[in-house]
Amino acid sequence: MTSSPSGPGGPGNPGGPGRSDEPPYADRVFRSPSALVGGVLILLLAAWIGGDALVRGEGRTPWAAVAGLLFAVPLVVAFTLRPAVYANDDRLRIRNPFRTVTLPWGTVEGVRAGYSSEVFAGGRKYQLWAVPVSLRQRKRVARQQARRATDDPYGRTSATADVTDARTRRAPADQTCRRPARQAERCGSRPTAQGEPAVRWAYEIIEPCVAGAIALAVLFATG
Repeated sequence: MTSSPSGPGGPGNPGGPGRSDEPPYADRVFRSPSALVGGVLILLLAAWIGGDALVRGEGRTPWAAVAGLLFAVPLVVAFTLRPAVYANDDRLRIRNPFRTVTLPWGTVEGVRAGYSSEVFAGGRKYQLWAVPVSLRQRKRVARQQARRATDDPYGRTSATADVTDARTRRAPADQTCRRPARQAERCGSRPTAQGEPAVRWAYEIIEPCVAGAIALAVLFATG
């Protein structure tokens, strides 16, 4: 799981209505590197197959290729390139395949990684598609903990080892979810972190996908 600032933070507005005296900071972005790589590879494969059908296809094949790309490409983008989590001192913005959820920190009740990564806000649960949970990695961490306990049953470790191994005692998804959970505790009382959850559907993904599905249905029905 990677995280990076999305840009420089702007200056604050001390004394303004509903403003904190602290300047706002840039968003920290969380994504899945494996999903990004997989999405790019799938898109390249789709472009190669679709382009070949457009150039060499005969009859209705080019039209079917266009409709298929119109249907498939938005889905690939939705489930691989689109998912991301943006966090700053005011709110958590979750970009899932088909919708974007904006949660002011004051509404966030908890963040956890179970079988999936989830955030609870306003009495509802929202999944974090950009933070996939790997049960294999979690089991590996559990085995490492058990091995350490077996090697030293009295739990005698040095302070340096404790600091060094602090991040290896949790799976990546668990580590990632701890960051927004701590930020919710730290920033939940900020005046600029109040408000209601907002949900926006990703029509830029949904509309071309629906259009491609309709085109494919018409082609198959009239074929």
